[in-house]
Amino acid sequence: MLTILLLGFSSGLPLALVGATMAARLYDAGLTITDIGLFALVSLPYTLKFLWAPLVDRLSLPLLTGHFGRRRGWALLCQSTLLLALLGLAGADPSQDPWSTGLMAILVALCSASQDIVVDAYRVESLDRPQFGAGAATYVLGYRFGMLASGAGALHLAAILPWSDVYGVMAGLVLVGMATVLAAPEPDRTAALTQETADAQVAAGPDTSLAAWLYGAVVVPFRDFMRRPAWQMVLLFILLFKLGEVFAGVMAMPFYLELGFTKGEIANVTKVFGLVATIGGGLFGGVLVGRFGIVRGLLITGALQMVSNLCFSLLSLIGHDVGALMITVAVENVCGGMATAAFVAYLSSLCSVAYTATQYALLTSLAAFARDVLAAFSGWYAQHLGWTLYFLFSTGLCLPGLAVLSWLISLRHPEDDEG
Repeated sequence: MLTILLLGFSSGLPLALVGATMAARLYDAGLTITDIGLFALVSLPYTLKFLWAPLVDRLSLPLLTGHFGRRRGWALLCQSTLLLALLGLAGADPSQDPWSTGLMAILVALCSASQDIVVDAYRVESLDRPQFGAGAATYVLGYRFGMLASGAGALHLAAILPWSDVYGVMAGLVLVGMATVLAAPEPDRTAALTQETADAQVAAGPDTSLAAWLYGAVVVPFRDFMRRPAWQMVLLFILLFKLGEVFAGVMAMPFYLELGFTKGEIANVTKVFGLVATIGGGLFGGVLVGRFGIVRGLLITGALQMVSNLCFSLLSLIGHDVGALMITVAVENVCGGMATAAFVAYLSSLCSVAYTATQYALLTSLAAFARDVLAAFSGWYAQHLGWTLYFLFSTGLCLPGLAVLSWLISLRHPEDDEG
């Protein structure tokens, strides 16, 4: 669990650096709200990571795999390139050349998404199914610590340092993940490797060509997933579940700044105070999953996400009030932490041990599509609707996912521990 906590930190660290913290940096550089919203597209690698996940899942790296194992070898490769990419982003200047800044941010997201593929596979393979709830809560906790460092930590540093130095410091924090990988054991993949070999032999027959290897690495994992009942509706739910929360989250930083909150206030309330609320929400979400089962836990936490979005609308009417901001952030982080813990446990339960990296990457890519592609137009909606109507709109976006989930529950979904 300590390893999962620290790897969660490593995964959470880069996300804000191409997300909320980047939005603050772009705001300072003078970009419009619409432009800031479009910058969400730099996170597209999180959506497309399923395309190269089969290689990460099955391909052995020269030297690294032999010395560290497949999961740890890939993790070290991803983390070292992530460190270099963050240093490159540190040297970019969005006020002078937003295109170069965007390209470097895409590179950071590419390295970060690749790291997520490995970390997710490592976590699922290291735990037994009864541990998924606790593992998800621990991972979310570490993830939030990473976002705290690259969120509140970066904002506080930005008050006294130029943004280039801030991103340089964040690059140094990648070493935490690298040290964790070096100290952690490689998960036992004996059963997975046996299954991989058997499936590859069935898929390829006597053919041992590259095409046969690719078929076993790429096609077989997806074919395995499509054997599940109602798999199309499962994918639709994963796409929709976080949509409302994502639309609220992408515009949260520009929203706070327009209301007149200072970077210090935002850092202290949304990141530091918000972290405490998120920890409580994540841990309670793990308990909720254990008590009601994964799918019913999702239904409860999904409904609570709507409450948090409504709080943003109320804050837009109240204006610059630190007390109201604290209430909004508390509700948003508690509800979000609970929903994330239940969601991570659900995605983990859907993966076959032989194809963990590939299948988990597919599922999280769908979840990221809402954040990285659909939410790219959030700035346009906010600019034309105004903040109050915009957050009401984001509340309504929670309903489609809950409707699909309700239908899945009516089938007594087999992935729910409680039936």
